Amino acid sequence: MFTGIVEEVGKVTSIREERGTRRLTVAASHLIKELKKGDSIAVSGVCLTTVGISPKSVSFDLAEETWNLTSFSRMHEGALVNLELPMRADGRFGGHVVQGHVDGTGEFVALDRIPGAEDYWLHIRIPAELTRYVIFKGSLSIEGISLTVAKIEGTEVTVAIIPHTAEMTNLRSLKPGDPINLEVDMIAKYVEKMMKGESENSPITVERLVQQGF
Repeated sequence: MFTGIVEEVGKVTSIREERGTRRLTVAASHLIKELKKGDSIAVSGVCLTTVGISPKSVSFDLAEETWNLTSFSRMHEGALVNLELPMRADGRFGGHVVQGHVDGTGEFVALDRIPGAEDYWLHIRIPAELTRYVIFKGSLSIEGISLTVAKIEGTEVTVAIIPHTAEMTNLRSLKPGDPINLEVDMIAKYVEKMMKGESENSPITVERLVQQGF
């Protein structure tokens, strides 16, 4: 489990395909010291398993599904990726609950400086089927970054980005039209499933959610 707080930005050094599997190698410095083979790590919001470690890089095997259903389809040597280690059991939630399971890919539109300020507006488009999970002031993981929705109109989502986030993530390396990994708040999905399991004559209440283990 992750919290969407990026710890380091890595750089893709190679993508090799062997027997239908792609081996992705990412250069990093700080997080490598804490990794061992078999460990999980979020790479731009995708939970991957470490299969190789060197003093300056870490490698992952990507299934065809992972390649096709994530923003990795735009991956190339030199691309920047956001890295986060799993949350420790005694850690603090700096963002929100992120599983590293991509719900869909959106489209990067722009990262515009707000006039008269140091902050930015991040503009993206999300798949129509995910809009029901995205709300004003709700949490949304974008490329593995825990962000708060500032505005949503149809499939257009706007997020306020502080300078630190712009500098410490891969957002400024993205180009209009680039696919981006999205993971919606999983609590919303659990609530939706519970509501679908109830009949029209059994309204959802706080008490009922508690009884069902929510």
